[in-house]
This record gives sequence, C-alpha cells and structure tokens, in this order.
Amino acid sequence: MQESFLHYIWQYQYFNKESFTSTQGEDVQVLHVGHYNTDAGPDFSQARIIIGGIEWVGNVEIHYQSSQWFDHHHDQDQAYDNVILHVVWEDNAGIQRMDGTTIPTVVLKGRVDQTLITRYRKLVESAAAIPCSNSLVEVPEIIRLSTLDQVLVERIQQKSEGVLTILNATQNDWEETCYRLLCKNFGFKVNEEPFIVLAQSLPYKILLKHADQPLQIEALLFGQAGILSLTKGDAYYQLLRREFKVLRQKYSLEPLHYSQWRFLRLRPANFPTVRISQLASLLINHKNIFSSILSITDHTQLCRLFLNPVSEYWQEHYHFRKQAKSKIPTIGKSSIHSIIINSVVPLLATYSSRTDNYVYMERAINFLQKTPLENNTIVRQWKELGWSGKSSFDSQAMIGLYNHYCVKHKCLSCSIGIHLVSPK
Repeated sequence: MQESFLHYIWQYQYFNKESFTSTQGEDVQVLHVGHYNTDAGPDFSQARIIIGGIEWVGNVEIHYQSSQWFDHHHDQDQAYDNVILHVVWEDNAGIQRMDGTTIPTVVLKGRVDQTLITRYRKLVESAAAIPCSNSLVEVPEIIRLSTLDQVLVERIQQKSEGVLTILNATQNDWEETCYRLLCKNFGFKVNEEPFIVLAQSLPYKILLKHADQPLQIEALLFGQAGILSLTKGDAYYQLLRREFKVLRQKYSLEPLHYSQWRFLRLRPANFPTVRISQLASLLINHKNIFSSILSITDHTQLCRLFLNPVSEYWQEHYHFRKQAKSKIPTIGKSSIHSIIINSVVPLLATYSSRTDNYVYMERAINFLQKTPLENNTIVRQWKELGWSGKSSFDSQAMIGLYNHYCVKHKCLSCSIGIHLVSPK
C-alpha cells in the first residue's frame, strides 16, 4: 500500500473514528487535518488535534509502518520536532523527537472500509496505460473538465520553469532566451539536444550583427553546427565554408561535431539541414524575434511569423550536394503549431508572470485554443476512451494528465481518481 493512499485517507478522514485512540491509550479528536505539503518536510502542516484532552497545533507525519520514521532519518531532523501526531497503517516501533519525548501514534489499519481499499487497488494495480480507462464513464463531465483545466495550468507552469532556467542563464535577456527556446524546438525532439548546444554556442547577439546578410546568417548556423566540416561540397557549400572560416575566427567559435546530428530514419523534410535553413529564414526576416511575438495578438498572424521562404538553395536541397526532385515546401502547419505550443505559449506565460501582466497569459491561452488539437499516441488513447477535444488547449491537458498522473499512477492526486475511489 502506497503512502499516497494513507495521505488521501487522512486528508478526507475516510476512516472509522469510533474509540479513536493513540497507541499510548489517549483519546484522539481531529479538529483540522492540516494543509497537505508536497514539498520537503512533514506531510501535513498546521493541523489541530486534541490528544488526551489537550489541543495541539502542529504537523502530522504519515507512514505505512512507524519504523519508517527511523528509516527516513526523521529522528535526526529538527524539521520533524514539531510533529504532534504520527499516522501509520501498522505500528511496529515507538518514535521520539530529538529531545527524547514520545510522539503520539494512531493506527489506521482495521478502520478503513474494505470497499475503499479495493477501489484504490483496482486503480493503482491496473496494467492499463490509463489506469481508470474502464471506469471513466462513471466520471461526471464537470470533474473531467475541471481536471483538464487544472492539469493544463500545471503543464504551462512546468514549461515556464524551463523558460526561467534559460532566462537565468542568459542574465534575463528575453531575446536570447526566446532564440534558445526556438532553437530547441526547431530540433523537434530528435535533434533537440544539438540544437540546444548550437544556440548556447552561437549567441543571438552575434547573429543580429549579421541579420542583413542572409549568406552570413546561414554560414554562422551551418558552420557552428559542424555541418560545414567536410572539405568536399558544391559551390554554395564552399561559399558558406569560406564565410564561416572568417566569422569563426572573428568570434572565436568552436563548432559542434557533425556526428551530433541525426539524419537516420528521418523524412527529408525533417533533416536538421532543412530545419536550420528554416531557422535561418526566421532570423533573417524577423529581427528581435521576442519583441515580434509580444506584439502579435492574432493567431493567424502568429502562424505567418514562422512561415518564411527559405533561401533559393534550400528550396531545392534537403542536404548539401543532394538536390531534391521537386521544390521543397516551406515549414508545415503542424511544425508551426508545435512551435507555438512549445515556444510561444511558455514564453508568453513566463513573461506574464515576471511582469505581472495577465494580458500575456490570456494571449497564451487564446493561442492554445486557436491551435488545432494535436494528433499523437497519447491524444489518440484518450479519444478511444471517448474523450474528445477541440484544440491544443485540450490536447496539452491530456498529455499532461497522462504523463504526470496516469503513467506514474498518481491517481489520488487526480480529481478523477479521487472521485472513483471515494465512498459513493
């Protein structure tokens, strides 16, 4: 039995309180269960409990077995000296504070309805990717919708933490942060890591100095990516090599190694060479890209921001020296939508938080609602269970719910799971 179940039992007081006494024989009455703590420290804080006729205010710690108090070294941690009650499923050891005083312990085993335990085990022991898949029809729509709303907020906050990490690394330079995040997402998972390293090793400020010279922008990006490291190539390749040789020396650049890029099993349209050419066209056509994003309020206009014609060479090549049989299309709609979801929305949400201007958060949510529903294995699983969605607002919530609750079997941290387990 997981501790999360005991947290749930305590939080909602789903146990028999008749003749509720501590292992020391003192009567126990719960006035307030306390506030659930998801960070370090005791599980519930500011609880109010009457023990042996005396009202106590403090923390509550919960374990499956009382001996886990020592296993987790709480007996050596001052943060646990304010624990007023130890709640356990099984009592197999007496516990004390650091000063040697005894902490009252209550045992829940035998006090919880077996039906509740059975419903809980049905969820957490399910082998299905979505543990509650066979019970979802029992969940009222209002609970489903409120759960998705909550999870979407959590997902946006999580992505914002990633933006803040980059922002701190760039000394609060929003343009540089935007550039690095865009580079990361132009990698589209397969080449995400080398794109991250490329952005970190080639500052946006350098590129801005050459924004009016498309050839030099491509030379810097392809050269720093290590894709110009071969000696043989066509005329355009050799031209970029010569440009980069000068620029590399000027800015003391150390390129990536060509082997860091993945081409195998990718469709030509997803080759990193194609993605770098698309990134180059974006940087050439829109200087100070973050400012451009901030100024846009319309979803269609935002999509057009990323729809830029690549240079003439890359309209006919997927790779250097390999000419395509037909003209190569510009970046696809699904790729633009992915950039909006993974770059624009987190940037706007983080900027909204840092500037205390909710307008940008509203805009981020609006962009999600205007971006079509994603089509991936996770979303399709939900759709097979009868959960439809209209936009990326819904699909991002579905992905967050699946990755952070279903896969980890955190059913009792999910409103849907709580509804299914709770006494009817």
